[in-house]
Amino acid sequence: MKSLLPAAFASLFASCAQGGPACGEPIATHAVLVHGILEDGRRFNKMKARLESHGIRCITPKLVHHDGTGGLDFLAGYLKADIEREFGTDKKIILIGFSMGGLVSRYYLQNLGGAERCETFITISTPHHGTNFAWLFPSKGVVQMRPRSPFLDDLENGQHRLDGIPLVSYRTPMDLIILPTTSSVWGRAENVSVTVPVHPLMIQSDKVISDIERRILK
Repeated sequence: MKSLLPAAFASLFASCAQGGPACGEPIATHAVLVHGILEDGRRFNKMKARLESHGIRCITPKLVHHDGTGGLDFLAGYLKADIEREFGTDKKIILIGFSMGGLVSRYYLQNLGGAERCETFITISTPHHGTNFAWLFPSKGVVQMRPRSPFLDDLENGQHRLDGIPLVSYRTPMDLIILPTTSSVWGRAENVSVTVPVHPLMIQSDKVISDIERRILK
């Protein structure tokens, strides 16, 4: 009986060439997944499992406080500490931020030195230009997510610190949390629109996860 291995390898090669399952080595073997407001990171379980299947060690730090108390800059300080506790100070990382977590991650990269160790930065349904939904909640971090807030202006003015880092921003045109939904369109990034009906499901979307895999496996 002829070995099935050559055929299996040929099939795998064809799948990669046609944009099927992501193939190759990860651009970094450490990843940080940063959750959104009023969450704790568990929604990342599916994405985390997929990335770990490629040999990428993932952490999902719990932002304290998850309602934005203290401010997004305050949360970024804790994010930096969590990353350094788990991965040291120099290991290269893939950074993925969801919703509020994307802004916390940007502050860490731009203002706390994180850009020096970041191989790629991905945001998912992040209000880069603010969200009108933030007018409904009074915590400092949420106030910072209001359109034209000083916090967002500061991030806008400091974008040059991200030079050289591949940036991707995913959005859904059906988002009811990021208002308007175009707030997730980030001029400095490659923008990807995926039709997902509910804001939290963006980080569980097979289309989003598969596209991330394609980008971080070379």
